[in-house]
Amino acid sequence: MGCLVTLLLFVAALYYGVNIGEVFFRYYRLLDEMQTQAQLAPSLDDGTIRRRIQAAAQEIGLPAEAQQIRIARRASPREVVIETEYGETVTLPLFKHTFTFHPKASQPL
Repeated sequence: MGCLVTLLLFVAALYYGVNIGEVFFRYYRLLDEMQTQAQLAPSLDDGTIRRRIQAAAQEIGLPAEAQQIRIARRASPREVVIETEYGETVTLPLFKHTFTFHPKASQPL
């Protein structure tokens, strides 16, 4: 009986962990793409950077609001800042939560 309860708890933790972990995995994939584009920013225009990040967000399967990319090139200090904001809702048995993310990448120019 104890082994069955332990197995049930393990499976439940694994199920919840995988479903919640996917949300964070997608966030880190978007953040990685944003950092890559920030590094390439000195040689690319804002439209190209925006299109690349939007394509990556769509490929990753993020909500449409994640594709609202803001790009700012600042003069002092000389840097580029790329950011967005979005939320993803995870609905599981006995659990419903909306995770809000604010990925941001900056790189000196």
